[in-house]
Amino acid sequence: MKIKFLILTTMLLVSHLSFSQSIDINGFARSYTGVLYKTGEFNMLQNTLNLNFEKMGDRVAFKANPMIYLYGIDSLDFRMREIYLDLYFKNFDIRVGKQQIVWGKADGVFITDIVSPLDLTEFLLPDFDEIRIGVYAAKINYYFGKGTIEAIWKPVYAGNEFPGPGSIWYKPPVFPAPATFDYSKSTIDPSFENSEVYLKYSLSSSAIDFDLMAAYTWDATPSMYIEKEFTVDTTTGSPVLTGLLVTPEIKRLTIVGGSFTSTLKSFVIRGEAAYYNGKYFQTEDPMAAGALTQKNYLHYVVGIDYGIGSLKLSAQFIQKYILDYNDFIDEEEFGNTMTFLARYDVMRETLHLELFSYIGLNYGDALIRPKVTYDFSDSFSILAGANIFVGDERGMFGRYDDNSMIYTKIKYNF
Repeated sequence: MKIKFLILTTMLLVSHLSFSQSIDINGFARSYTGVLYKTGEFNMLQNTLNLNFEKMGDRVAFKANPMIYLYGIDSLDFRMREIYLDLYFKNFDIRVGKQQIVWGKADGVFITDIVSPLDLTEFLLPDFDEIRIGVYAAKINYYFGKGTIEAIWKPVYAGNEFPGPGSIWYKPPVFPAPATFDYSKSTIDPSFENSEVYLKYSLSSSAIDFDLMAAYTWDATPSMYIEKEFTVDTTTGSPVLTGLLVTPEIKRLTIVGGSFTSTLKSFVIRGEAAYYNGKYFQTEDPMAAGALTQKNYLHYVVGIDYGIGSLKLSAQFIQKYILDYNDFIDEEEFGNTMTFLARYDVMRETLHLELFSYIGLNYGDALIRPKVTYDFSDSFSILAGANIFVGDERGMFGRYDDNSMIYTKIKYNF
């Protein structure tokens, strides 16, 4: 709490001094209200203030991006999303500090986009420029011809954030016996040995844009190491499961992949793929230590975009394929998903009609997201939309059937 107060005080001081130091200030204020349409209960009462403090120079630039979320009337959440320094040189630039880093070509899917972890406390519903979590890193971009080499060093681990008990998005794990949790291995101490490194090569040409990437990183989601505790039935002499000791562990991953975008007449073709080495999956194999098995997997997406005047259409096919699969693994060998986007801008591009959908092909479930946005001016807009979950509760989206909602967002940019 003291740290948050100190940061907030510092930002208020920066705001006060900004007028005399020519610091640019921009951002937005937003009111977000959501209602569960099955029960009529408010599941979202959020007011947001997003501030960007930016100072640009010929060789040096600075940015600080604090965000303040007010939930209801008394729950305040302060986040410093980004605060970094840029240094510009002839053929390269350096960025040091807390930053969000975006990789990849896919929409709404994170395959090679792995540098910044995700805030999943509201599932996949936040805007994608807000769902990523800023990371402490040093990033160097080196430019030559049409190519760029980007190297990133992350000395401090940051993992995905998940909803906790009490949230409508929290789905407690189901265990066959009472579970006790040991969180001693769920954090990574900052050290040179525990650092993460990422490397990407990008080429942009008139025919194709593509990236090649590699990473030596930590899994953003802990693996659950499960030890079983037994007693002996005095009558039968058989072991009886009495409890579980669950230890969330963060494991190392090595990842290689790439992405591309190319235009073919009126179509834009996109693709992205990554090979994950060293991933641990939950298994029911009685011979597996800790109910975990290590398998490699391939994750890829292919997409196509097409525009007709003010109408934009897009579709993607996403597949996750676990190599050397066996039936004990808790996940499917092939995880298949599709996304569809239709967007139509009318009234001189002040009224925007959009429909975006995730469709889980394994279980026939879906998340359907229609929305309408009207821009009263360049600064002020109002949005009305819905998040509709349907299908089999075994699916990624169908399990949230009770969380279907309608919502509005009123936003002022400055």
